[in-house]
Amino acid sequence: MTAPSPATRSRRKRKRTAAFVLLGALLVVVLAAVAAIIYLGSLSQSFDTNTKKLPNAFPQESSRPAEPHPGPDGKRPVNILLVGSDSRGATSATAESGAPSNQRSDTMMLVHIPEDRQQVYVISIMRDLWVPIPDHGSAKINAALAFGGVPLMVQTVEALLGQRLDHVAFVDFEGFKGLTDAVGGVTVDVQKAFTASQTSDIHFNAGPQTMNGEQALAFVRERYAFADGDYQRVRDQQAFMKALVSKIATPQTLANPVTLANAVNGFSPYLTVDSGLTASAVASLGLELVNVRPKDIATFTLPTGGTGWSTDGQSIVILNQAATTGLADAMAQGTVPKYVVANNLANGK
Repeated sequence: MTAPSPATRSRRKRKRTAAFVLLGALLVVVLAAVAAIIYLGSLSQSFDTNTKKLPNAFPQESSRPAEPHPGPDGKRPVNILLVGSDSRGATSATAESGAPSNQRSDTMMLVHIPEDRQQVYVISIMRDLWVPIPDHGSAKINAALAFGGVPLMVQTVEALLGQRLDHVAFVDFEGFKGLTDAVGGVTVDVQKAFTASQTSDIHFNAGPQTMNGEQALAFVRERYAFADGDYQRVRDQQAFMKALVSKIATPQTLANPVTLANAVNGFSPYLTVDSGLTASAVASLGLELVNVRPKDIATFTLPTGGTGWSTDGQSIVILNQAATTGLADAMAQGTVPKYVVANNLANGK
């Protein structure tokens, strides 16, 4: 992994690195956008114009966890829900309004940024996790979007972990093609060899492999090639995210305004975000993470109880209530590092 610029370099490079680290945690959703905001001003407008907005992303205030009290420095923890899908239809007008639709989320990650801004945690939530969905009984967590649109999806995740979500961002997987090609390809350490028969016949050998956009898209989508299905796909998505962060954090990418412009213009049309997640808001949060480095971004999957079957015959992922409650408590108390150690959670597990 290429190390980011050290803190002793210019203030300009410190800002750039901080912004890129934050958005790396956001699946590099707005990585290049933040640098553009700070250094290539006109691209911030492009980001805000090209991204689709969710004006009704959150449920009624009475149903939400209370906003946490700020710490001594005036900062609060920040939680951002990332949702990956194969179509922006998942955030159609119907889903936005909170009405039932035929859309389901494909991939879910919770980005938790503690109050002290010293680390970033990216927590994958299995899409088939069987959880209580407010006013709908128990179902797979990705069904919340179908039952009640984006607000119910947010309410479900907030109820599951007892944490208030500050932002929501939907990422269409198609956007990874353009972003990967814009930075000249990404080298990913493939954990298991497989052929992506779900979306193509592209074969991936175990070990480091440089991927173009088409290959990257097939890599993050595939699940049927694995005995453990979504579990391995989640690990592959985490591996791709870290590889992409490493590539974009290189001096060759950071110092190239053409590459950054291509990344912003090529990727932002595939993003749908809540109305508060503007380019300036992302940049502001990024600058609070000036001391964070890629090694400080921890990725893990919310522990589960394995797989099983629902009473109506659906194949599901079983909720590990003790581990989930433990994570909720750790996030609330600022003790996530201890939780990670106690549950033997290393990056990618």
